[in-house]
Amino acid sequence: MTTSAPITRPAFPAALGPDNAAVSKPGQPKSVWAVAFASVIAFMGIGLVDPILKPIGEQLHASPSQVTLLFTSYMLVTGVAMLITGVVSSRFGAKKTLLAGLSIIVVFAALAGSSGTVGQIVGFRAGWGLGNALFIATALATIVGAASGGVARAIVLYEAALGIGIAAGPLVGGFLGHFSWRAPFFGVSALMAIAFIALVVLLPESPKPAHPTSITAPFKALTFPGLLLVSVTALLYNYGFFTLLAYTPFPLNMGTYSIGFIFFGWGLLLALSSVVIAPKLQRRFGTVPMMALALSLFAADLAVMAVFTDHKPVLVIGTVISGLFLGVNNTLITEAVVEAAPVERSTASAAYSFVRFAGGAAAPYLAGKLGEHQASLPFWVGAACTAAAVAVLFSGRKLLSHMDDHAPAAHTPAEARAITLGDD
Repeated sequence: MTTSAPITRPAFPAALGPDNAAVSKPGQPKSVWAVAFASVIAFMGIGLVDPILKPIGEQLHASPSQVTLLFTSYMLVTGVAMLITGVVSSRFGAKKTLLAGLSIIVVFAALAGSSGTVGQIVGFRAGWGLGNALFIATALATIVGAASGGVARAIVLYEAALGIGIAAGPLVGGFLGHFSWRAPFFGVSALMAIAFIALVVLLPESPKPAHPTSITAPFKALTFPGLLLVSVTALLYNYGFFTLLAYTPFPLNMGTYSIGFIFFGWGLLLALSSVVIAPKLQRRFGTVPMMALALSLFAADLAVMAVFTDHKPVLVIGTVISGLFLGVNNTLITEAVVEAAPVERSTASAAYSFVRFAGGAAAPYLAGKLGEHQASLPFWVGAACTAAAVAVLFSGRKLLSHMDDHAPAAHTPAEARAITLGDD
C-alpha cells in the first residue's frame, strides 16, 4: 500500500453566502436559529431511546436483543443513506433536502410512538434513520451559508447545537419516558414539525451545486488505503461504542429518570471533549497518537465494566467517563477521514460513514443476544473489538503520518463535520 498524499485544507466556499465575511455582526438571521433548533432535535434522537429500552421490552414482551434492534435498524439505514445524501442535495438543493429529512423524521417518529410491537418500532426507526441522514448531511453547510459573523462563528453555533442535542437526548427521553415509552417518540415528532414549519417560512432557497455528486464516488474513495484504514478502524471501535450505548441500560436495570441522567452525563462529557478537548490535544500531540490513546482507554473502560458488570456504581462511572474517550476519538478519527484521501470531503465522509454505520449496526443486536447468556460478555467483546481497532490503526499508521505535519485551524468546517459524523 502507498501513503495517501496530504490534502490542502481549503476554506468553505465564499459562495455559500454573503455573511461569510470575517466582520462580526450582532445576532444571527432567524433562518440560522431555525436550522440550529432543528439540529438540536436531530441530535437528541441519538440517545433519546436509551432510557426507554427496558420499558419497551417489558411492556411489549421483547428480549434485550429484540429491543436493541431499535439502534441497529436506525444506524444501518443511516449508514446506507449517507451514500446518497450528496446525490440528493446536489440535485435538489439544501432547503429541499433539509425539509425532506425533517418530514421523514416527523412521520416515522410518530409512527414509532403509535406502534404495537417491537418489530414495528424497529421498522419505523429505520425510516427515522433515513430522514436523519438527509438532515445532518446538509445542516452544517446551511448554517455556514446563512450565518453572520464569519465561518468560525457559524461553526461555534453548530457545535453548540450538536452538544446540546447529544446531552439533552437521554435527559428528555428519561423525563418523557417516565410517563410512557411512547412519549419521547411523539415529542420528537412534534418538535421536528415545529422545526419544519420554521424552515419553510424562514430559510431561503439556496443555489444548487454546479456539479451533481456521483453515487459511485464514495465507493471509489474507499480504494485509497488511508481512507480504508480509518474506516475499518472506526468499524471495529464502533462495535464497542454502540455496545455501550444500546446494551448498558439492561445490566443497569434502573428507572427512566436514572438512565436519562446517567447518559446525560455521558453526552455532556462527549460533547465537551469533542468540541473543546479534542482539538487542543490534536494540536499538541498529533492526530494518530491521540486516537490510539483514546481508543485504548475506551477498551480498558469496557474491560473494567465487564469485570464489574454486577456492580452498578462501576457501570455508572464507566458509562459517564467513556464520554471523554469517545468524544476525543470521534472528532479525531473523522478529522482523519477528510485527510486520508485526495477526494472531496463530503465524498470521504459518505464512504467512511457507510462502512462505520453499516458495520457497527450489528453491535446492538449481538450485544443483546450475548447479554441474554452472560451479562458481562457484551462488554468483553466490545473491549476486544476496540483493542483490535487500535491494532489496525497502528498497523497502517504510516498511511496517516502526513496528518501530523500540520495543525488544523480552530473551528474549521471540516472539524465540525468530523464531530457530526463521528457522534451520530
